[in-house]
Amino acid sequence: MLRRLYDWTMAKAAHRHAERWLALFAFVEASFFPIPPHPLLGLMCLAEPKKAIRFAMIATLASVAGGLLGYAIGHFAYEAFGEAMLRALGLAESFPKAACYLRDYGAEIIVVKGATPIPFKLLTITAGFIGMNLLVFIGASILSRSISFMIVGVLFRLFGRPIKAVIDQHLGKVTAGFALLVLAGFLAISLLGGGAEKTSAKCASATEVTAH
Repeated sequence: MLRRLYDWTMAKAAHRHAERWLALFAFVEASFFPIPPHPLLGLMCLAEPKKAIRFAMIATLASVAGGLLGYAIGHFAYEAFGEAMLRALGLAESFPKAACYLRDYGAEIIVVKGATPIPFKLLTITAGFIGMNLLVFIGASILSRSISFMIVGVLFRLFGRPIKAVIDQHLGKVTAGFALLVLAGFLAISLLGGGAEKTSAKCASATEVTAH
């Protein structure tokens, strides 16, 4: 079953419309969609390693554009449907913490947290809600998304064929290892919660937030 799913996804990743799907996933994930575009990006890079940098650039630009939509939702429509959307995504409790961090650290938080598995949409909607400077937000988003996606693109551009050979031969082990790695990443940087030594106690315990 896993092998068939892998082969099917590889075929779709090499499809002539794959770039459009990648751009769409990256755009909507930055504002409201729960599934990140990284798996599709990785498989597209596996299918065509020579285009890995191109794919990463498409994902970066589309994600930044989607981030602007998320910013607009937070700025203009948070009470209308932004709050309900965060609640549906399970991010409502993290919203006050994100607002506190963004107010205290600004672009630094978007760059650092936006390049991690933390949902980028949480940061984009929150930035709009608190009225973060738009130019600063765009600049930080470009940098963070470039880091997040270009790492994948560069790695597959340089080592695409060897990586694909390993995955083809040891698909089950690679899948299990990747799942453990993702889980470890989420645990290590737990969604803007307290617990890390450098985390501000004020932001870690934030439960309320006021608009811009």
